[in-house]
Amino acid sequence: MKKIYLQVLMLFSLSSFAQTEALKTRINQSADKIETKVIAWRRDFHAHPELGNHEVRTADIVAKHLKSLGIEVKTGVAKTGVVGLLRGAKPGPVVALRADMDGLPVIERTPVPFASKVKTTFNGNEVGVMHACGHDSHVAILMGVAEILSAMKTDLSGTVKFIFQPAEEGAPFGEEGGAELMIKEGVMENPKVDVVFGLHINSQTEAGKITYRPGGTMAGVNDMKITVKGRSAHGAYPWFSVDPIVVSAQIINNLQSIVSRNLNVTENAGVVTIGSIHGGNRSNIIPEQVEMMGTLRALSADDEKMLIERVKQVATKTAESAGATAEVKIPFSAHYPVTYNNIALTEKMLPSLRATAGAENIQLKPAVTGAEDFSFFQEKVPGLFVFLGGMPHGKDPKTAPSHHTPDFFIDESGFILGVKALANLTLDYMEMGKK
Repeated sequence: MKKIYLQVLMLFSLSSFAQTEALKTRINQSADKIETKVIAWRRDFHAHPELGNHEVRTADIVAKHLKSLGIEVKTGVAKTGVVGLLRGAKPGPVVALRADMDGLPVIERTPVPFASKVKTTFNGNEVGVMHACGHDSHVAILMGVAEILSAMKTDLSGTVKFIFQPAEEGAPFGEEGGAELMIKEGVMENPKVDVVFGLHINSQTEAGKITYRPGGTMAGVNDMKITVKGRSAHGAYPWFSVDPIVVSAQIINNLQSIVSRNLNVTENAGVVTIGSIHGGNRSNIIPEQVEMMGTLRALSADDEKMLIERVKQVATKTAESAGATAEVKIPFSAHYPVTYNNIALTEKMLPSLRATAGAENIQLKPAVTGAEDFSFFQEKVPGLFVFLGGMPHGKDPKTAPSHHTPDFFIDESGFILGVKALANLTLDYMEMGKK
């Protein structure tokens, strides 16, 4: 009897494996067929970028596409977000897939026919708008994944939740937005999400490759505002002043010792940057006050806590030593946690990525000090966030235009791998849930 049971189990396993492989073949063939459509979507979004919390046109196109596929659609999530729900015919886990939709206040300089000419107002100033980080490609890729998986609905063992997220780059000052607001509004519930996958195009990784890192892969970020208050005086009589400009310069210099002397750089990287400083309005007046804005980045919660404490201590004590005061606000307007790839999940899904791209095209990467609000989803459920190559073949990563710049450029031949990767991760995770 035991022998017969083992034989039946083996036959069932072989049959299940064959079915899964057939579905993967179907995914890959379907992806190849819609590649031109994905590229066309991306070019349209690229020519019509929208800033965070204003992705109205983008959201409308996404919602109409999902509805045309028979997917349940909810709009207006976190202002302009779109959530699609695809219920497979068989029971299984709920897999969330996320794409961010917003552009950046950057004037485009790339010589492509679909370059953005859009202008708008940002923080009271007229600015250009550009998809200078590749979110247009993320949206197009996930639309492609939705088209493929919706056609396989009867074969899916679980539910797919498509999350098209606004304001990843941050909401307008004074507003809420992004992943954090989507979570507040229940995007991870009804039905409750079990796992979340996401990807980010990378302009300095060759198209056709995917890079990943288990654990802390992108930094947690806090913005900060330091206000130094002294005593004003005529510029010719500085001895009557408590000069906040000199104090601010000392604070900036002293802050640089935090990473070099307080952070264990053999374990993790960290960043303390002052990005703007404003004080005074003419050459011969020592002002009363100086304001500085900056960013803190860390790859662990403990390092983040240490950086915040030391910045506050260094700024306030340096000011005090000069007879001034310093008020430190961290975070000032935004905080993203560390983008942390669940180690067990990463290990479990690596075979899926290797089978999709070829083992030689899946590469371990170092942690980076950029930040991503995908991290908020990863605080709720295990998540995996990978990087999709978008650099033209043969290009030097050191000279390839980086993200958030006017010359940012993406090789569209890498998109199809992103479609296949997300679709196969979804299918494989569902199949693992059956075993």
